[in-house]
Amino acid sequence: MSVTTRATTRVAAYAAPAPGVPLERTTVPRRPVGPHDVLIDIKYAGICHSDIHQVRDGWGEGIYPMVPGHEIAGVVAEVGAEVTRFAVGDRVGVGCMVDSCRVCEHCRSGQEQHCVQGMTGTYNAVGRDGEPTYGGYSTHLVVDENYTVRIPEGLALDVAAPLLCAGITLYSPLRHWKAGPGKKVAVVGLGGLGHMGVKMAHALGAEVTVLSQTLRKEADGRRLGATHFHATGDESTFEKLAGTFDLILSTVSAPLALDAYLGLLKVDGALVNVGAPEEPVSLNLFSVIGGRKTLAGSMIGGIAETQEMLDFCAEHGLGSEIELIDADHINEAYARVLSSDVRYRFVIDTSTI
Repeated sequence: MSVTTRATTRVAAYAAPAPGVPLERTTVPRRPVGPHDVLIDIKYAGICHSDIHQVRDGWGEGIYPMVPGHEIAGVVAEVGAEVTRFAVGDRVGVGCMVDSCRVCEHCRSGQEQHCVQGMTGTYNAVGRDGEPTYGGYSTHLVVDENYTVRIPEGLALDVAAPLLCAGITLYSPLRHWKAGPGKKVAVVGLGGLGHMGVKMAHALGAEVTVLSQTLRKEADGRRLGATHFHATGDESTFEKLAGTFDLILSTVSAPLALDAYLGLLKVDGALVNVGAPEEPVSLNLFSVIGGRKTLAGSMIGGIAETQEMLDFCAEHGLGSEIELIDADHINEAYARVLSSDVRYRFVIDTSTI
């Protein structure tokens, strides 16, 4: 493909034409490379459950045609005239955001994900230029250098791609709630998010427990770093584990029985939701009043924390467990994600687009 900096270029991609419609091969526009932009030759793109939520308009306000993908790993193919952070040939990644206001208190403090005006999503969003954003299920991406991160040499690009969402989504709350030696951390759900939570919490020195519906993945959970593994389908589990954990991270996308899980926390413990169900959930406030417990949510981290996470993963040899697929298997992969038939993240080889 020929890429030019002089005009908008169309690149190959996979897009959902409308809600609930299978993704299909198409082309989408990419803006010219501006002074502070990098052009990324995308090598791999992870499939996140949030891609499926948004393609199906499960969270509402979908923009179509929609090119999903915010777990992007590739190589810099071109840089703008004023770029200082990257050079052609650098290994780079892009996560869930490609811009923010840059001037609010959160942007200035390195928490761009909490931008007062709202961050600009890598896809299914409208950029400051008024044009829709298209994600990583494509061959190339143009993005500002300030919203690009460096992938360390110690991480292969294919296993690094899911870290740009699944990795930082778990790393940020683990750091914020100070997971480490002496802390007992439970991860609810051993999927694309959960398996990285187990790996990272273990690497941070915490005692890790997996809470899964069944014991089917117990061997995997222990291999990834869990000391304990319990089936939540067994009602006695909640009685046996009452008051056990300092931190519980819920990664599931189905509504959680909040009162039951809050009962597993120690005094001053926190239940943090990183999965985002489409349906509302209910709560009895006495579940948090007793024990001074915290019910919280967390999303991704800022750009600096995302770089910190990648460096941490490289240092500890933590990549995502992946199944590499060709682009023409995307719709099949979506169906398998919904049936929990992946261990633990699908990654698209974008050369097949």
